Amino acid sequence: MPNRLEDLCVEKGMRMTEQRRVIARVLSEAQDHPDVEQLYIRASKIDPRISIATVYRTVRMFEEAGILARHDFGDGRARYEEASDDHHDHLIDVQSGKVIEFQNDEIEELQRRVAEKLGYQLVDHRLELYAVPAGSGKTKSAGTKRK
Repeated sequence: MPNRLEDLCVEKGMRMTEQRRVIARVLSEAQDHPDVEQLYIRASKIDPRISIATVYRTVRMFEEAGILARHDFGDGRARYEEASDDHHDHLIDVQSGKVIEFQNDEIEELQRRVAEKLGYQLVDHRLELYAVPAGSGKTKSAGTKRK
């Protein structure tokens, strides 16, 4: 049964091997933002013949086709999610690594106004908030400051 990513691949004229179909299915079903290692583990449970090199090549191909969005959430691993026209931002729990998607109209409007005030028209943006759970006692990041 085809999935969203597989349908997009077919629309873009990609040849879909059985292993690419498995990887597309794993990505479509992901509720998180997996890295290549996590994708490999999940895909190899479905098809043990899939190699990590195949996963890397397939992810790169999907990314180049605009089907996957790549993220670097500061943990040294490229993470992926299905590319979407529905804009959302991310909050990253720096203690657990959990990534929470959110959308906030006030933030969107503020970003547009900031660009406008500086003499620009906003055409795209990416917002990532790095946080710890409230009450965890940790108030300052031990890592480097982001700019």
